Amino acid sequence: MTQGRMTYHLRRLRLHGLIERIPHTLRYNVTDFGLAAAIFLTRLHNRVLYPGIADLLSPGPSPPPLRRAFDNLNNEIDRVVERQRLAA
Repeated sequence: MTQGRMTYHLRRLRLHGLIERIPHTLRYNVTDFGLAAAIFLTRLHNRVLYPGIADLLSPGPSPPPLRRAFDNLNNEIDRVVERQRLAA
């Protein structure tokens, strides 16, 4: 990672309130909000996204409800694209 890229990422994290700079140093601390956001996003991934993706990708004769809903959404998008005569 280049120095400019690191500066960009640190600035964005700081402006979003996830980290704060320690005065008179080149170091940063994670804020309470940053820690809470990290914990929330980790739990969201483990409890919702990971099992949801597993349902979407699971093979089998009777697909789970999430996969059926995703397939219906995908089919509807295909119909809209076809009606609008857009290239998919």
